[in-house]
Amino acid sequence: MNPQPTLTKAGETTGEPGISQPSDGLKAGLKNRHLSMIAIGGVIGAGLFVGSSGGIAKAGPAILVSYVLVGAMVVFVMRMLGEMAAASPNSGSFSAYADRALGRWAGFSIGWLYWFFWVVVLAVEATAGAVILEGWVPAVPQWAWALIVMAVLTVTNLASVASYGEFEFWFAGIKVVAIGAFVVIGLLAVFGVLPGSDNPGAGFAHLTDAGGFLPNGAGAILTGVLMVVFSFMGSEIVTLAAGESEDPRRAVTKATNSVIWRIAVFYLGSIFVVLTLLPWNDESIVEKGSYVAALDSIGIPHAGQIMNVIVLTAVLSCLNSGLYTASRMAFSLGERGDAPKAFAKTSSRGVPVIAILASVVFGFVAVIFNYTNKDTVFLFLLNSSGAVALFVWLAICLTQLRMRGILKREAPEKLTVKMWLFPYLTWATAAMIVFVIGYMFFDDGNREVVTLSVLVALVVVAIGVVRGLMGKGKPAVADTTDAPRDSVEV
Repeated sequence: MNPQPTLTKAGETTGEPGISQPSDGLKAGLKNRHLSMIAIGGVIGAGLFVGSSGGIAKAGPAILVSYVLVGAMVVFVMRMLGEMAAASPNSGSFSAYADRALGRWAGFSIGWLYWFFWVVVLAVEATAGAVILEGWVPAVPQWAWALIVMAVLTVTNLASVASYGEFEFWFAGIKVVAIGAFVVIGLLAVFGVLPGSDNPGAGFAHLTDAGGFLPNGAGAILTGVLMVVFSFMGSEIVTLAAGESEDPRRAVTKATNSVIWRIAVFYLGSIFVVLTLLPWNDESIVEKGSYVAALDSIGIPHAGQIMNVIVLTAVLSCLNSGLYTASRMAFSLGERGDAPKAFAKTSSRGVPVIAILASVVFGFVAVIFNYTNKDTVFLFLLNSSGAVALFVWLAICLTQLRMRGILKREAPEKLTVKMWLFPYLTWATAAMIVFVIGYMFFDDGNREVVTLSVLVALVVVAIGVVRGLMGKGKPAVADTTDAPRDSVEV
């Protein structure tokens, strides 16, 4: 029988023999295979499966260009983040780096905004999973399924970081295998060499045979960018998780170097297959969803149910990682004095229990609002957190511009991963993100989202600035690996 976990202050060890304990209280419980699969599956959210049909309907085959643009932006942001995370793995990741590079207000603001984003995502994903589960077991109401799913994954995260890693390993594995199989089978059908396929195998003809490659004009590419950008959120999770791995620097370096092929295969590859199997304006893409429609065109039986299983896996994966990410950001904020000190306490298994419970409680409340005040309170929560992904990416760009100089001055040997064409590509990426945020103000479907998100961000930044002037909080913790404590205090 396992002893009851005892809470310890961050930085204290539990005295358990044979267990690696990082100096911030978290345990190195994630294995390399966990980090590898988190890195691979981190870019595959439920949004890829359920949101791609809308983008295809708006932009046609040109949605591929939208995915290329957003994918390139994510690759560059991940390269910047990888540079900082490989030099100094930290459970607060970009929030801790912003704290050091831009100021106390920046670390506070981006940390809380990111936490807010993920606890709202918890409610969204729990509800999405509940819809599928209710379809299978209608005797259990949808709201009950949402609470059950959240409760199960809360227990998983409370058990140990290894439990989170193991669940995510299998969730991500299922997604990776499913998309890989879809791409291979789809390409065989595209060229007419798949035995028993119902698809005529038109090759690349469908990319231009329904009004050309740009049926709705070049402007539709930007509209497509707005529709697909949010399905990429989560790529940065691996840099938070790396702080609890056996070899943080190696894990971050590997994840950063592999992000290009991951996006190319899983996003561009799968969308390319959909667009070559069916004309972009085929009604079934919107009615059934792009992936189900593609599978139906091949003649795969029970395509809808197969995709429901895959989408449910993606939802559970996102929920699992969302709770992990929110709790680790809350832990880091507590450690720096930007959140209640209790958030920085860990159990004997190295789990930030209070941070997890605080995050999941907010998630539970959001789920309740989704059923009781969907068009008011929950809609506000959803819209006011919608553009946070872009704010985080912009903060990473600005942070990396400053951190490069700090690292070169204090610990140049830690620059094992470097951003390409620095600083020009960093500035170009930041400019693209600012352009996307600005363009959202002129798009009817995104104006309310970006307006509320900016207002909430301004309130949080104002609180951060006031706290900084009052001298509250403390600088981000130092590198928790085997480097000297006085090398880089991030």
